[in-house]
Amino acid sequence: MVDLLGSAEYSAAMNFEDMSEKAVLEELGRRIQTQRLNVNLAQAEVASKAGVSRRALQNLESGRGCTLSLLIRVLRALGKLGQLDAFLPEPGLSPIQLAKLKGRERRRAFVPRSRLQEKET
Repeated sequence: MVDLLGSAEYSAAMNFEDMSEKAVLEELGRRIQTQRLNVNLAQAEVASKAGVSRRALQNLESGRGCTLSLLIRVLRALGKLGQLDAFLPEPGLSPIQLAKLKGRERRRAFVPRSRLQEKET
């Protein structure tokens, strides 16, 4: 398994499900910083290339968070935006769903009446 920005060996050991949001943000920031250093770019260069402030990049790298737009810009500047497909692949329909649709495109989720009644109470 190859992760979004790290090595295959390291990602196999990571269990993001057991990590706090803060820990996940710090790990993501560490990986962004490692990629930046691997391509030998200064923060100012990546920030300029991404069209973001250096401070925003520092916040991302230190795990203080960022917007999704900022993450996309930084990944593009680092040449890693294509890794998003490995991170979150396009979901396909199951064979059962395909048979039910019979060529039509699915447009909404099915919510059983029992779940709807639970939400109302």
